[in-house]
Amino acid sequence: MPGIKGQGPDGEPLERLDDWDEFVASRYPEGESTDSGRRKRSGEAFRDYRAEARAGVKEFYKLNHAHQTLEFVEAKKEQYLKFDHKRMGIWEAIELLDTLVDDSDPDTELSQLEHLLQTAEAIREDGHPRWLILTGLIHDLGKLLCIFGEPQWAVVGDTFPVGCRFSDRIVFPEFFELNPDSQDERYQTETGIYEEGCGLGRVHLSWGHDEYLYQVVKDHLPLEALYPIRYHSFYAGHREGAYDHLMDDQDRDMFQWVRRFNPYDLYSKDDNPPLVDELRPFYEELVEEYLPGQLSW
Repeated sequence: MPGIKGQGPDGEPLERLDDWDEFVASRYPEGESTDSGRRKRSGEAFRDYRAEARAGVKEFYKLNHAHQTLEFVEAKKEQYLKFDHKRMGIWEAIELLDTLVDDSDPDTELSQLEHLLQTAEAIREDGHPRWLILTGLIHDLGKLLCIFGEPQWAVVGDTFPVGCRFSDRIVFPEFFELNPDSQDERYQTETGIYEEGCGLGRVHLSWGHDEYLYQVVKDHLPLEALYPIRYHSFYAGHREGAYDHLMDDQDRDMFQWVRRFNPYDLYSKDDNPPLVDELRPFYEELVEEYLPGQLSW
């Protein structure tokens, strides 16, 4: 989402949160297989993301990997899952997200609503179910964590399990040496505090916009919509094939929807604005169908 500024302390590493989205899209070019194992078997080349990443992106991941501990994640869940920060509907949330746009950003003049509509419309044009279209419209609303004062590294970034050994398939794995959990013997096995095959629902992932929005809407949407919302930033899982040992059969089945959704998240945005006034009635009806009235955030 272009132009959203991090609202944490001064000196945030990313000029805008969208720098992370663009870095992910560059790591996984359009048309590349979503199956890491298949890429390896077919001989497809991996991009050298370390060489291509800007200094601010590297610093962002350094902070993210250093601070996303099990203790931090549990504290954020305690803080936010009381849902006492704000009461508002989906459209109010989208409008609030628009207030974070940096007007000085020269790269685009599109609003957040326009970009959310681009994602949703791409899904709609391909004939997917209504609940997946809605997922495209709302999937980034957890970035409202910026409004509540969270630093960039606690809002965006690739998500990953905490409470077990960090996989070397996570982007910039070398930065985990700065994470205190890397020195805790309890977390140095593949399963750590979990059991093999326990299911991702029992696993704490690093805190960010994915988990937050999932928790806000989990009682209102089908499981097939909730998985892309909760795990679309879990690239080590759905693109790199890591952490299969923690998944159960439901996870493996539902990840087909995460993988179907991912290209729309990464590649549907461009500088051609959708016709908001023409599209809005359809999306107002869609929101009313699944997420009517106000939600607790």
